[in-house]
Amino acid sequence: MTHNLGKVDRLLRFALAFWWLGPWAPQYALESVNWLIFIVAWIALAESFLGWCWLHSAFHINNKEQ
Repeated sequence: MTHNLGKVDRLLRFALAFWWLGPWAPQYALESVNWLIFIVAWIALAESFLGWCWLHSAFHINNKEQ
């Protein structure tokens, strides 16, 4: 597994995960939407630390140099 995320992309994913996993997370009436936000936040957090995104790999996108 090689890195395919640049520094800015990793920083933005970390900020999004930090916001969505903290007390500032949006809360919706549908519980399934809240769970979806929670899951996406954990995925974004993991990707920000790993520097690798499976969607970038699937679409052959490489932002490592940005």
